[in-house]
Amino acid sequence: MTEYSLISEIVGYGACVAMVLGYLPQAIRTIRTRSTDDIALATFLLMGIGGFLFLVQGILIHNMPLLITNMITATCSAIIFGIKIYNDYIKKK
Repeated sequence: MTEYSLISEIVGYGACVAMVLGYLPQAIRTIRTRSTDDIALATFLLMGIGGFLFLVQGILIHNMPLLITNMITATCSAIIFGIKIYNDYIKKK
C-alpha cells in the first residue's frame, strides 16, 4: 500500500465515522419518539436514494468506507422515511 493509498483510506474512514455520527442522532430520535413533524419528506427520500447509489458505487469500486457509510446512512434514511410516510399518510386516515 502506498502512502497515498494509506492517507486515502484514513480520510475515507474518517468521513465514514463523521457521516454515520451525523445521521444516527436523527434516526435514533425519530425511532424513539416517532415524531416526524419537522422532517422534510423529500429530504429523506433523496438522501436515501443518494445513500443507496453511493452504496452501489462502493460495491462496484470495492471501497469499504463508501460501502459501510452508505449502508448505514441509507438504512437510517429509509427508516426515517418510512416513519414519516406512516405518520403523514397512513396514521392520519
